[in-house]
Amino acid sequence: MHGVKKSDLPKKICPTCNRPFVWRKKWERDWDQVKYCSERCKRTRAGTARKCV
Repeated sequence: MHGVKKSDLPKKICPTCNRPFVWRKKWERDWDQVKYCSERCKRTRAGTARKCV
C-alpha cells in the first residue's frame, strides 16, 4: 500500500456552503488558490455578489 491516508490530506472550508472539502489530485498545482468545493458553489457565490438590486 502506498500514498497518503485521506485523513492526512489538507482540508479547507467552502465559504459558500460552509462544508469542509479535502485536497484533490487535480488541485495539486493550485491548492492555495482553491476557495470553493465545487463549480456550483463558485457560481452561486459569484452570482450573489453581482446582484446589487
